[in-house]
Amino acid sequence: MVTCVRKIPVTALNIEREEFASILMKIGLKRNVAKVLTYLAGVEEATSREIEIGSDLRQPEVSIAMRELRDLEWISERDEKNPGKGRPYRIYRLDRGLEEIIQHIEEEKRRESEQVMKRIERLKELKS
Repeated sequence: MVTCVRKIPVTALNIEREEFASILMKIGLKRNVAKVLTYLAGVEEATSREIEIGSDLRQPEVSIAMRELRDLEWISERDEKNPGKGRPYRIYRLDRGLEEIIQHIEEEKRRESEQVMKRIERLKELKS
């Protein structure tokens, strides 16, 4: 009896990817989301377990991050049948390019900055 097991190398975050994730965190993304996004950017697709290992996160942290990425519509997912018994496992992949994701973050930060500046201007008006 031959069993087929999903064999995709799990790549850990290297120094450059760690810096990428760090910058994402510094500009406001949650740690888990930044690490999962960075990991998924470096692979074609991955299971939840592969994401756990590759991003050095625990299963609940990955689940929370995946929920946020799903809400942002940045990932797609599909189920793949487990070669043995048991339920199928879910395969994730980025549904948007990094360029588009970075542009989204940039626009969001620009809007936030404009709101802060409007509030500061209002403070100045109220002070007078």
